[in-house]
Amino acid sequence: MIVAAYKTNPVVAGDQLFQVLRTHLPELHEKDIVVVTSKIVSICEKRIRTIFSPEDKRDLVRKESQQYIDTDETRRYGFQLTIAHNICIPNAGIDESNGNGYAILWPKDPMKSARDIWKFLKKTYRLQEIGVVVSDSHTTILRKGTTGIGLSWCGFQPLNNYIGHTDVFKRKLKVTKAQVLDGLAASAVLVMGEGDEQTPLAVITGAQNVVFTNRPPTKQEIDDMHISIEEDMYAPLLLKIPWQKGGNI
Repeated sequence: MIVAAYKTNPVVAGDQLFQVLRTHLPELHEKDIVVVTSKIVSICEKRIRTIFSPEDKRDLVRKESQQYIDTDETRRYGFQLTIAHNICIPNAGIDESNGNGYAILWPKDPMKSARDIWKFLKKTYRLQEIGVVVSDSHTTILRKGTTGIGLSWCGFQPLNNYIGHTDVFKRKLKVTKAQVLDGLAASAVLVMGEGDEQTPLAVITGAQNVVFTNRPPTKQEIDDMHISIEEDMYAPLLLKIPWQKGGNI
């Protein structure tokens, strides 16, 4: 698998995402996977806000989250722990880095954004099988640092189901599903960087174990990506948290 990042001009409010893609992406081929950082998607969708005070930011985070926690402990690092778009993430994904003075929200509808990019790339490059990932970074419990995560996708199956298959010793697998989406996002974000690299686009070629589809994900496929708090293996921790309802239900 080869992952290559591509440099762009600084993307600012008023830029058109498809023009950015057309200008800076290389020639694409069948079964390539294009990874686009959510930040430039949001900027082009004008999902940016001016924050004048910590209270403004706190209110914005609550509005953008499905659920949130706001306690003295969570404020220690200046973050609220939230669930947004069914992902547990600090501050509902809102970030001020590389924002040129603005706070950048997640896309309003990340799946629609990925679908629109997918349709544009298929038409522009005349491709049958092309994958799209809208990515961001997140933290992992009990680990320092950030890794890439896929907010949304189009053109491939995000999970490989191994349930019912056997391992090398013929033991039947009962719960294993490979996270294709986040694996692709993590590899791309590693190459694209987190600072001033100015490379918000990546193309993955030769990816193994990716099943391409010639259609957008169905609602059932989107729903199948998520697991409820009650069913999650971390439920003993998550159910003890005093979640409050946010505005993005």
